Amino acid sequence: MRLIEIYILRRIVVMFFAVLLSAVGITWIVNLLGRINFLTTSGQSFFYFLKFSSNLLPAAFPVVMPFALVIAVTQTLSTMNQDSELVVINAAGAPRSAVIRPVLLFAVVIAIASFLIANFIVPYSQINMRQMMADARADVIDLVVQQGVFTKIDTDLYLQIENRDANGAIQGMFLSDSRDKATDLIYYAKDALVVDTGSKNLLIMKDGEVDRRDVQTGGVSIIKFNTYALDLAALAPADDGEPSIFAKDRPLDYLLSPDPNDKLFQQNPLRFRSELAKRLTDWMYPIVFALISLAAAADSRSHREARISASFTAITLSLILFWLGYSTGQSSDKNASMIPLLYAFPILGGLSAIYALVTNRQIGVPVKWSNWVRDTFAAQQAAFASAGARLFGRKRGGHR
Repeated sequence: MRLIEIYILRRIVVMFFAVLLSAVGITWIVNLLGRINFLTTSGQSFFYFLKFSSNLLPAAFPVVMPFALVIAVTQTLSTMNQDSELVVINAAGAPRSAVIRPVLLFAVVIAIASFLIANFIVPYSQINMRQMMADARADVIDLVVQQGVFTKIDTDLYLQIENRDANGAIQGMFLSDSRDKATDLIYYAKDALVVDTGSKNLLIMKDGEVDRRDVQTGGVSIIKFNTYALDLAALAPADDGEPSIFAKDRPLDYLLSPDPNDKLFQQNPLRFRSELAKRLTDWMYPIVFALISLAAAADSRSHREARISASFTAITLSLILFWLGYSTGQSSDKNASMIPLLYAFPILGGLSAIYALVTNRQIGVPVKWSNWVRDTFAAQQAAFASAGARLFGRKRGGHR
């Protein structure tokens, strides 16, 4: 590899990881904020919480990595163009491959990493997270319930608490259980506390009542109590403590050969086919986005010619292509005819970018569109300047 290729590759790698770590950091913070109630009120250790929330992060990498790459490539090449480095490279007689090769090499590495993360690390983390949630069913109040909000724990099962102090004591609890089609149960208590007895976790309610309604007759019976104990295992869905593992949680080898006895597979086999198609195509996007970035910013051009930023062009085209693939993937689990499009979009996008590179065409916003954007912006700027001049002129006249 030539020295100039190493130079370009190093700049792209540094920019890529800066963007990637920033985006992943934002994802981490969002996940922490979404579960901050669990962190502050749960009896679990801080490291348990970190382990639980870290299982949410791997799924973000395959989505963020292609966009981090297109930003890194276009920003690096655009900066080199502004600093006339691309002009110097061309004037020195270096072939176009000196710019293209390090970008494609790094894109292939990112594509391989994206494939491995999406097909092996993400399923493992998803299954691990669901297993942790299944193991913590008894701690469902600590895990998912927020103060002052009606939380759906299961179908026809809702829980709401008014307040919870640092010691875990609950003030004001409302529980509605309509899972039994013959009987509706409503629990209300002024105070409650979760107690671990070793063999089971109990919800101890104090100073409240239980309303029992017969669905068929409409008869209601009210039982007031001073103390009432409810096994929290009764609040968990009837899954025998086993987590529900969906198609998106499965590793690649399972999607290639699903268990015919899998209940979820029997209910919707198309969802497994759709997920397999996504796994076999999502890894292409880093390479496709890199090709789009090269077609937009690999060649030197004057500042007069560059009416619209190459970064803007590449990111916009990448977003459109990704949106087409994502929206198609959302529909493919209900419509089998959409599955071929999951393969078609990245392949056609990549071939179009390769055609632009081979024929020395530089993709970008059409001149008419760029001129319209420029003229519109100039007109708006002139209008604001004129309005400001009139406004300040009147104020000065008033002072006089």
